[in-house]
Amino acid sequence: MDTHEKHLKKLGVNTLLELALFIPKSYENSFINQKPILNQKNCIEVEVLNTHRSPKALSIDFFCKTWNEKIKAVVFRPSAYHSGVFKPKITLHVRGKIEWNMGKIQMMQPQVLKEINVITPKYKTSLQNALMKKLIKETITQQSLQQEGLSEKDAQNLYLLHNPTIEFLRDFEENGYSDEIIETLKFAEIYSYLKALKGKSIKFLAKNRLDGDIKEFIDNLPFKLTNDQQKVIGDIKKDFQSKYAAKRLIMGDVGCGKTMVILSAVMMAYPKRSILMVPTTVLANQIYDEAKKFLPLHVKILKVTQAEKKSEDLDGYDFIIGTHALLFRDIPESDLVMVDEQHRFGTNQRAKISNLTKDGKKRVHFLQFSATPIPRTLSMMHSSLVDFSSIKELPFKKDIDTKIIRRENFLALLEHISSEIKKGHQSIIVYPLVQESEVIDYQSIEEGRGFWEKKFENVFVTYGKDKNKEQVLEEFRDKGDILVSTTVIEVGISLPKLTTIVLVAPERLGLASLHQLRGRVSRNGLKGYCFLYTNLQKSERLEKFTKTTDGFDIAELDLRYRDGGDMLKGVFQSGKSFIWFDMTEDEEILKKAKARLR
Repeated sequence: MDTHEKHLKKLGVNTLLELALFIPKSYENSFINQKPILNQKNCIEVEVLNTHRSPKALSIDFFCKTWNEKIKAVVFRPSAYHSGVFKPKITLHVRGKIEWNMGKIQMMQPQVLKEINVITPKYKTSLQNALMKKLIKETITQQSLQQEGLSEKDAQNLYLLHNPTIEFLRDFEENGYSDEIIETLKFAEIYSYLKALKGKSIKFLAKNRLDGDIKEFIDNLPFKLTNDQQKVIGDIKKDFQSKYAAKRLIMGDVGCGKTMVILSAVMMAYPKRSILMVPTTVLANQIYDEAKKFLPLHVKILKVTQAEKKSEDLDGYDFIIGTHALLFRDIPESDLVMVDEQHRFGTNQRAKISNLTKDGKKRVHFLQFSATPIPRTLSMMHSSLVDFSSIKELPFKKDIDTKIIRRENFLALLEHISSEIKKGHQSIIVYPLVQESEVIDYQSIEEGRGFWEKKFENVFVTYGKDKNKEQVLEEFRDKGDILVSTTVIEVGISLPKLTTIVLVAPERLGLASLHQLRGRVSRNGLKGYCFLYTNLQKSERLEKFTKTTDGFDIAELDLRYRDGGDMLKGVFQSGKSFIWFDMTEDEEILKKAKARLR
């Protein structure tokens, strides 16, 4: 394999199996056709009788030795090469498409064959075809594929794609790949991916086992934790008491009570120090307030955001909550690092977070929290990299009506918003853009805000690049009636009086994002409303969304309607998309691949 290292690197592959999955895009068949097959390429032996050249074509009279009859051939846009090769009295093997024209057989665009009765795979890669063929021939055998972990049958099928028989090729040209071949490709693709993941999976010894008592903390809470919260706390407790450092992703639907799980983890770590990083100041303030409210007084808590003074020494605190501002401070040693919505931090910030978990050859315990549930198939795929827990049960039963509305429903929408304001409730209008666009047929914030400000009182406006957005959100929470915004409000802030959200141009967002936005309403059990304002006359995707409220079901739906690579990027920061394996359909093949890997 060493002699081929340069070529493998150019292809971007690391294993034989990855190379074998570069299957041919097509095949050239030079087996002689004993009988003509119309409207397909045929290979025959011919003698050139004569030629006639016009400005745009070369017309050739052949005597077909294979079929023992005269036929005509046409080469369009001929070059000097064609005039040189098709000379009278020369015998050749040629291939071209056979058609029936004016009661006679005609061959279109004949190509001269250098060899006959062979099948030549055609690859579309960054390597020249001849070099790719040589690389495959010298490395891919049935035995080498079995050594990669494939079964004998799968190895035979994958080998056959690179070394086809005439029977395989005829079936392929007529029917495409068989179900058995497609299943082999699906299996080989996901198996190869899982092998690569397993190579990245390393268990590190924990810096310390954490066994703080949380019974008193839980017993003193003014409410009972849900069964799912208790189960996840149990998962984390097992992690903390293992000799290996925890690496767990906790997925919870919007409003599931992740904060109580975070505070329980802090108490399990105590008296060792815990650090929590969150993506926004609003969220840092929110969790800090909850921590102050529910954690015992002897647990010293500190909040670190850009607003706080940098002179504060962090060493004397048991629980430090911060935004990315933490990464610019001297962070004292800790035994538990937690991150909420890690994919919202930039690449460099994530690398710095990762460094917080290292302690020589050992690691501190690491928990990630996400309000974006991922599909079951994805969690099964990535279970070798990270452990998963999910919180589906909600402390408050959410009662949200989701409706698709259009321009003709606008007056009814205004009446609804006015009615909710009279009840002391709040509404949010989410626009797709801040400024006007010629491309998108919807109003922007700048175009729409004047209407809301004229029609209603206590209207607040914010968007992603607004430097004061977190202050605006807090002011709206305390004294606003309507917030005009972009999707900046997707994650973080708790708005107890919010009952209505209007999502303009919902077709521009993934279902997971729509679900996140819908999750802003009805946080404390109030009746909620989500209106999808669209110009589309019909959308199956949006219709299904209106009937689905479970975040995990939404994740599965989202996967069906968009490329799986997006989903992988969202949680694992990887752009992997599959050609054959389908994450929505092939769970059984995934199970088979995981079993073989074990």
